[in-house]
Amino acid sequence: MNIIYNSDQYSVVEFGAESEHEALRFGGYEITDKAVRRECFIGGLLAETFRHDVQQLISSEPSIEEIDEFLGKFDSYMGQNISLH
Repeated sequence: MNIIYNSDQYSVVEFGAESEHEALRFGGYEITDKAVRRECFIGGLLAETFRHDVQQLISSEPSIEEIDEFLGKFDSYMGQNISLH
């Protein structure tokens, strides 16, 4: 597990690929929208596509606002409320 992005709006945690777990075969990502306190986990082929899209985005040296806008595309996946313990 590795935090790969953290802004005032979003954080992204990357989970490495694990052949023993189907959901993590290609690795996975947990994306958190801090403002609405929701998160989603993407794994499998969607994680592979996300990784590719992030690499393309980073190659253009985006601003924080552009990265947050990109992550905003995943808001519709965020059905899991964040609860603090």
